[in-house]
Amino acid sequence: MVFQSERLIVKAIQKIHKKEFVELLTAEEIIKAIPQNKPSEDNIENKFQLALSFNGDIVGNSLSLLGVFEKNKEDLIGLIGFLTNEEENRELGYRFRKDFWGRGYATEIAKKMIEYSFNVLKFEKITADVWVENIASNKILAKFFKPVKEFYNEYDNCTDRRYELLKNDWN
Repeated sequence: MVFQSERLIVKAIQKIHKKEFVELLTAEEIIKAIPQNKPSEDNIENKFQLALSFNGDIVGNSLSLLGVFEKNKEDLIGLIGFLTNEEENRELGYRFRKDFWGRGYATEIAKKMIEYSFNVLKFEKITADVWVENIASNKILAKFFKPVKEFYNEYDNCTDRRYELLKNDWN
């Protein structure tokens, strides 16, 4: 286990989680909210292998993918990512399977990711990017972060909003 919240556990995924992992990367409702095109099978396999290879070193890796699980359950319900963006800032990301939307899990996990980033990983600043039209994720991020800019995301062909939070502003 990497960390936990009131209802959720974040830990490395295992091979048995591949079906749910693929769903998180390909389900139309999920990728439409980002928005992303459906990834290729090679891309999915590369990300799955990356997630499986997690060695516990979030600080030293430019991308760490971890699984989100309800306490006392084995099904993978979501993914979180700690990554380094194009400006060399540490960025947080999350997504959940559609069956788990509307339960407050994204807010709960975002808050815990922030606490973990500052208190354990010792980051001084974290960011999060979201498509401007993803109302639900914008509401969640606005609870904790400050919007700092909007920009065209060439990779996803959309306009994203970047949120930022400094450690000094968190406590």
